[in-house]
Amino acid sequence: MIDFLREFELQMSWRDAVDILLVAFVYYRIILMVKGTRAVSVIIGLLLILIVYYMAGEFGFYTLHWLLTNFLGSIFLVVIILFRRDIRKALSEMGAGRFWRSPKLEEQVLNELVLALVQMARERIGALVVLEKRVPLGDVTERGVELQAKLSKDLLLTIFHPDTPLHDGAVIVQRGLVKAAGCILPLAVGVRHKSTLGTRHRAAMGITEETDAVAVVVSEERGTISVAIGGKLTSSLDENRLQKVLTAALER
Repeated sequence: MIDFLREFELQMSWRDAVDILLVAFVYYRIILMVKGTRAVSVIIGLLLILIVYYMAGEFGFYTLHWLLTNFLGSIFLVVIILFRRDIRKALSEMGAGRFWRSPKLEEQVLNELVLALVQMARERIGALVVLEKRVPLGDVTERGVELQAKLSKDLLLTIFHPDTPLHDGAVIVQRGLVKAAGCILPLAVGVRHKSTLGTRHRAAMGITEETDAVAVVVSEERGTISVAIGGKLTSSLDENRLQKVLTAALER
């Protein structure tokens, strides 16, 4: 084993090392993109088909093997059709530079968000705001009402006002834009003390379990502000601490 490693080290050039690092980085970015989306289920399905194809050849199931051979012959076209939205989004994000770095909120936009959340907490208005980072939330925004509006305090107060039709869902924010409102999020499963957590809090934990997003919840019952990161909830944040927590979370 040691001799093999030494031989490998001698044969490996700096170009090989750079090549491996580039491929690893591209795979890492692709995994981040498909995590938490329908693409994961599709990829698992394709892997199962490949396993069945291999087993059919090994055990002599010729008809099944023939069918899968014809299907896999057009797999490239199938992948393009199934992932056309994801491919288009990846190319546009690569051109904008987002493929390589995590999007950040401008300080002014973050201040508007914090002011809106603090006022809603003071007035006992329930709210759920999800801040998208590297992992796209396209599947979530598709289930809401698309807005594509610049984030502002007044806009958030209007969306979450109890008399508006979108106040029960989540708002998705991407790079300072309110992408969509009225979005339905997956709920966290296996959460302790479920009875003490509302639907918004469980939804915030659920979306941050599946993606790298940051979710902020305002409780209309207690008038408190909570932040969910990585499926964990930090509650009872005042304005200063909220600003610090969000700033730190979005810089990671």
